[in-house]
Amino acid sequence: MSDIQRFHVGARLSEMAVHNGTVYLAGQVPDDPTKDITGQTAEVLANIDRLLTEAGTDKSRILMAQIFLADLADFPAMNAVWDAWVVAGQTPPRATVQAKLARPEWRIEVVVTAAV
Repeated sequence: MSDIQRFHVGARLSEMAVHNGTVYLAGQVPDDPTKDITGQTAEVLANIDRLLTEAGTDKSRILMAQIFLADLADFPAMNAVWDAWVVAGQTPPRATVQAKLARPEWRIEVVVTAAV
């Protein structure tokens, strides 16, 4: 049986768990929710980079990404930031949906699973 490593453990959730060579991130949201979708997306992707680095991996090893947008009108601007961020030839499977997020000022939340 493999050990589960949890990172940044809080009372409600951990920001990341690693098990059997797979990294599971909690939904990543912007640090500064006053930014537009471009700024919020950049912050979320930077948070993902930071957590994946901490787990000993990187965005080229993402197995699946789930993107939640408060408004699908933000889809083109979010995609512009995403397209500049992902590794060419290593783009992961992805789903993008419109969702009511936990805080009304959040425009985006991203959940990522990656290989170590």
